[in-house]
Amino acid sequence: MKIQQYTPSVILICLFSMALLFSGVAHSEIDKNDQQSFEEWLAELRDEARREGISDKTLDAALNELSIVDKVVELDRRQPEFTQTFWSYLDARMTHWRIQRGKKMLKKHAKLLAKVEAQYGVPARYLVAFWGMETNYGNYLGKFSTISSLATLAYDPRRSTFFRKQLIAALHIIDQGHVSRADMIGSWAGASGHLQFMPTTFLEYASDGDNDNRIDLWGNLPDVFASGGHYLNSIGWRYGELWGREVLLPADFDWQLATLKNRQSVSYWRALGVTKADGRLFAEDETLGAIVLPQGANGPAFLVYDNFDVIMDWNRSIKYAIAVSHLADRLIGLPELRNGRDADNRPLSFEAAEEMQHRLNALDFDAGTPDGIAGRQTREAVRGYQASVGLTADGFPSVSILERLRDQQAELFEK
Repeated sequence: MKIQQYTPSVILICLFSMALLFSGVAHSEIDKNDQQSFEEWLAELRDEARREGISDKTLDAALNELSIVDKVVELDRRQPEFTQTFWSYLDARMTHWRIQRGKKMLKKHAKLLAKVEAQYGVPARYLVAFWGMETNYGNYLGKFSTISSLATLAYDPRRSTFFRKQLIAALHIIDQGHVSRADMIGSWAGASGHLQFMPTTFLEYASDGDNDNRIDLWGNLPDVFASGGHYLNSIGWRYGELWGREVLLPADFDWQLATLKNRQSVSYWRALGVTKADGRLFAEDETLGAIVLPQGANGPAFLVYDNFDVIMDWNRSIKYAIAVSHLADRLIGLPELRNGRDADNRPLSFEAAEEMQHRLNALDFDAGTPDGIAGRQTREAVRGYQASVGLTADGFPSVSILERLRDQQAELFEK
């Protein structure tokens, strides 16, 4: 009798599958048994802040009676940029109200926006689009205490180093007299103000637009727009250039070319048969761009340029960057997206994405440390897996890919 031999990768798959059957992935509250108490942690943070020159008065006002906010941890694990499909994400944000309201804001604040555009080279429509995406043009600044949110996330070990830095920066902002702890409210992730700046972004790029020696991003639009313009200009905005555009790809397109890292000239893409969304040809152009597929080969396709990378520096989500860019286009009357509505629109949950990462890793496709966030490394792992089994290698981490991985493992058990 022949004994079936299994490779180490297959054994890992089997062990992982058993683990999935008999256990669940819990992501609700911080496991307080695996680290020092919050009170001990907070005392150390206070000492660090004091060494950085933050006054005891500010520390007492900001840190006394602070506690963990479990809702913040829950939201951190379920960010819509990672759990919603592109179309679901875009449709929820590209509403008639948001587009029409943005057009009114462009007219209402035209003089102020023109001044900022002349100073920083960022067109008004992009500043208004960021404003609309972040806080509905100031209608909703968030409901979380920035200090409480940042303290919670800094204590949570998942991204503690990043959020500890943000918390110290927030304390500096309060200490400098720009805002009180009570008025420093924003998102669950610690972003605040009309443009939802993180504290380190505030300290480096926030600008005093009306020269009153105080920067108020919670209620002063000259400061808000000046800060947005200064930030985008400082991280590389190219005046007079587009962010990108929707395109059509040829039937024989090599899907492995569709990655942000693969930057080629417009002329190169034209030669491969890439056209504008309405089928018209591109002019010969040496401007570099990359093909982006936010919902896989069956969804819409975009050719994006350097300014798209700048928008990605604001928020590392491709969905967010396309949404801001498209909103900026709609504010000046450009049409809605034309293609890709027939894509599979089933959402990949946080737990499903983490399961996919485990399964890819077990097959030696490096998806990184499983965290439920299908970022760039996960997409590259998906692309490698797709190529290995003869699927369209678009790198899209879809529900159908997870189903294929599960089926493959089930076949291994049956052998």
